[in-house]
Amino acid sequence: MADTLNVSTYKDISYQLKKSDRKTTSIYIERDGTVLVIAPSPFDVEKIEQIIESKRSWIYKSLAEWEDLNRTRIHREYVNGESFLYFGRNYRLQLVKDQLEPLTFHYGQFKLLDSEVANAPDHFKNFYKTKLQQRLNERLKLYQPKMKLKPASIRVMELQNRWGSCTSKGAINLHWKCAMLPLSVLDYVIVHELAHLEDKNHSPKFWRTIEKVMPDYDEAKKWLKFNGAGMTL
Repeated sequence: MADTLNVSTYKDISYQLKKSDRKTTSIYIERDGTVLVIAPSPFDVEKIEQIIESKRSWIYKSLAEWEDLNRTRIHREYVNGESFLYFGRNYRLQLVKDQLEPLTFHYGQFKLLDSEVANAPDHFKNFYKTKLQQRLNERLKLYQPKMKLKPASIRVMELQNRWGSCTSKGAINLHWKCAMLPLSVLDYVIVHELAHLEDKNHSPKFWRTIEKVMPDYDEAKKWLKFNGAGMTL
């Protein structure tokens, strides 16, 4: 897993620089609009700047696209009737005066103690983490035998701007926000990270590995691109 080192600027482009054990340098646009450069260490700053310059048009285009997509970002409030995503479907929130737990989900409705509104984000995160971990165990049973790949561990956690990650030790981590995704899109994220167990880069071989078990993976990939910004609390 790459380690964050610093934030740098080349002309008018600010970027986050991370080190990697890979031999090549890659540029990505993260979900928060950050320009991420993953490069081998020790860094050759001059070479990195040359690559950024060569990708300038692509970076501008990608950032403009990111801005367009994020105009539809949803800002939710913890009030009666607000909707929250749970495995691809919207469910309404009801504030209640009395229940044993701060947040519950019953009969297609979230119920939150009105005395816990200030702590609602933490309660939702904990709910999503618990439910996603349970669902992951089910989905892994489906895809591990097909791919003949088994992670050392799989955890649900805060991953900032990534849906998932695969460490050099074979551990897979998924963002708790994956509990908001439709099941088909969640499966794509899982399969994507499983494929990284044998191929750390997004090579043609990597995508073929995914396609073998998920021929329509491109639909889920596009869904994430255009709807990912809506996965918020």
